[in-house]
Amino acid sequence: MAVSHPTGVELNMQRQTNGSQPWHAWYRYPRIGLALVYYNYHNPVLDRSYAATVYISKSLFRKPQQELNFRLGTGLAYFSNPFDLDTNHKNSIVSSRISATLQMRFDYDVAVTEHLGVLLGLGLNHYSNGATTKPNLGINLPTIFLGFNYHQQRPFVPLVASPSGLPADLGRNFLNLSTSLGFKQLNPANKQKYLVQSVSVLGGRRVSRKSNLLIGAEGFYDRSLVAQLRDTARTSEKLPDVKKAGVLIGHELLFGQLAFVTHLGFYLYNPYKSNDFYYERLGLKYHFTNNLFGAIDLKVHRGSADVLEFKAGLKL
Repeated sequence: MAVSHPTGVELNMQRQTNGSQPWHAWYRYPRIGLALVYYNYHNPVLDRSYAATVYISKSLFRKPQQELNFRLGTGLAYFSNPFDLDTNHKNSIVSSRISATLQMRFDYDVAVTEHLGVLLGLGLNHYSNGATTKPNLGINLPTIFLGFNYHQQRPFVPLVASPSGLPADLGRNFLNLSTSLGFKQLNPANKQKYLVQSVSVLGGRRVSRKSNLLIGAEGFYDRSLVAQLRDTARTSEKLPDVKKAGVLIGHELLFGQLAFVTHLGFYLYNPYKSNDFYYERLGLKYHFTNNLFGAIDLKVHRGSADVLEFKAGLKL
């Protein structure tokens, strides 16, 4: 694929947390925002992308006239010219019009008037469909940007001057029961989507204002491995079991009802060794009630996306 230098435009709207919820003070009053991002890749194979990202921006230092922030966000992106076996077979990077996006960046804001600031920064935008459709090399796009910020109130004065008391469930144990569904494409020539399922039983403990620790077991049934095995096996008799089971340790970084999830798992039952003995998971989890939650997770094998999981579960 030809080398190019993408250019883009971003419009973002953000709201300053003010201490109305306890976690605002625990994270020193971050901002929550929505970013609309457009890129022209100046490459006929990739063409253009449009994305919407929700994010949280945490201040690393903040003074009346300047501030340095770190932003982390996720959302969805639309690509105008994805892979097509007949019309765009050179595009091995993006194979579906809709992909997930992850955005990380540092930005430095300097006030030029009471409400207007000049914005300088470095960022990284990642795009991937989580192997739902193949090929899926994905895009990692480092960026340098220049822009302007309009501040409704500057300097910021919080409603709560210092972090509030400890959460009621600190030090308590809990149990998470969950199941997930995902879909995978075996290869670019085979457009069929195969169902991937999992079940998990995790024990956890809230160890601080911001953190839960987890340990538990889970099982997987990936139907794409059945098709893969039948394509490669010399005989259809005595094929190995494609089901997998393992144990994991995990962490949840808490933002009120929302949590950023990281897992490291190890397969203990893995007759058909289609991958490494371990896996990782990154995701977002949201508690709709005290007992009911949903999550969107990306399961990964050694940095390569395995499946995008849509999860529902109970907390007991």
